[in-house]
Amino acid sequence: MKKMVLLSAAIMIIGSIAVNAQGGGFQRRTVEERVKAVMEKFEAFKLDAAQKTEVDSIFTRSFKAQDAKREELMAGGGGDREAMRAEIQKLQADRDDKLKKVLTEEQFKEWKEKIEPSMRPQRPQGGGGGNN
Repeated sequence: MKKMVLLSAAIMIIGSIAVNAQGGGFQRRTVEERVKAVMEKFEAFKLDAAQKTEVDSIFTRSFKAQDAKREELMAGGGGDREAMRAEIQKLQADRDDKLKKVLTEEQFKEWKEKIEPSMRPQRPQGGGGGNN
């Protein structure tokens, strides 16, 4: 009986480790979560209420457009990463044009050089494919 309990516990532990090691279950953050994260970064700029509203609106529209474009490209076969990247870059350029109208030149420069790079999802280091 004791051996069966230990064996069952060991199987459950190994199974949970195997499932978690696959990295499955990655969930993309919602538009609202991403906008909230960006707006927290913009607090350093001490924007007035009108600027905050406009920046929030710009990012909300931008993230929704990016998600829609990503869905559209994935539904159409979804294999062309370069096409997806080019479309997302166009949307980001459009977003930046709108931000330039709301932010000062210094604020926009700080956004592009310091804040935007920190907002990109970080990929784990190493090739980790296990195809030895």
